[in-house]
Amino acid sequence: MKLLVGFSRIFVGVLFIFSGFIKLNDPLGFSYKLQEYFSPEVLGLEFLVPYSLVIAIILVVFELVVGIMILIGYLPKFTVWSLLLMIVFFTFLTFYSAYFNKVTDCGCFGDAIPLTPWQSFIKDVILLVLIVILFFNRKLIAPVLNPISHRWIIFLSFMLSFWFAYHVLMHLPVFDFRAYKIGNNIKELMEVPEDAQKGVYEYEWTFLHNSEEVTLTTDGSYPSQEGEFVGVETTMVEEGYVPPIQDFEIEDNGEVITDKVLDAEKLFMIVAYDLSHTEQEGFKAIQKLAAEADENGYKIVGLTASNDANQQKIRNKFKLNFEFYQVDKKVLQTIVRSNPGLLVLEKGTITQKKHWFDAEDIKL
Repeated sequence: MKLLVGFSRIFVGVLFIFSGFIKLNDPLGFSYKLQEYFSPEVLGLEFLVPYSLVIAIILVVFELVVGIMILIGYLPKFTVWSLLLMIVFFTFLTFYSAYFNKVTDCGCFGDAIPLTPWQSFIKDVILLVLIVILFFNRKLIAPVLNPISHRWIIFLSFMLSFWFAYHVLMHLPVFDFRAYKIGNNIKELMEVPEDAQKGVYEYEWTFLHNSEEVTLTTDGSYPSQEGEFVGVETTMVEEGYVPPIQDFEIEDNGEVITDKVLDAEKLFMIVAYDLSHTEQEGFKAIQKLAAEADENGYKIVGLTASNDANQQKIRNKFKLNFEFYQVDKKVLQTIVRSNPGLLVLEKGTITQKKHWFDAEDIKL
């Protein structure tokens, strides 16, 4: 039992620390995921949406610190109760998402390790079993160091975690696991190679013959069957190749201009998914950068999901010399964790990406 408790303690602690740190590296991304859970279609907790970022930071900091607490053996009773309550809640959430197909990625490990809802649920069930072992054998959880040093370790863990969260919010995630990271070519990541694996589908055809339903299964070809055709159901047996970027599309009054924009030799891109809640200070810096970009022969575009009225309001207020084009809100939130955010591209390849707070670091 001591060996089992020791293994469970290390496994649970390390996993909670890893999961907490990955999400702490991108608290805005985790807050977007929480907004999905709070939406009317999932849990119906819309009143929590405005507080999603605060909730996200508190949750991930606590998750990370509790992982440290179980490893060093600090306050075993409080720690195992905290772990148990958290994992019961997470297990319910992932089962609900998987069974009702509500949220396709739980966000457990951010963008670093995307998991399907059922994979997330299985992971939580394993953790639940290990935490139950710890819960009923907490007397075997001995402190690793002097209890006085434990308090300092936990205090520093909290302080460093909140500092790190503040740092990535005021700049950008230190580790970028998304498809829009520096060095990636957006156009290339949207393409499907000719030799890419195709999806495999199974088709169930239903016919009515002699007052009886007859069902035949094929790989897509229409079956030779007498009787009246009733319907067909399609099931994916094996998923084909899915490009890393699937939904990046720039529109100008209904016209798709994605290729025209990405083909530019030098492109300065301003991303602001919501102009009505954007950081006004950011556009003061953008005003200067846009003028500099224009002098240096850059194509300048603004990407937003906001309406024409908000676009015009921002353009007039800061006397901006570029147009805004429409892109899906979720795509813009994925591109850069800043509102506004700044990117420099060369023929579709991202060479620079900055939070508006670091606008002065953009080199044109």
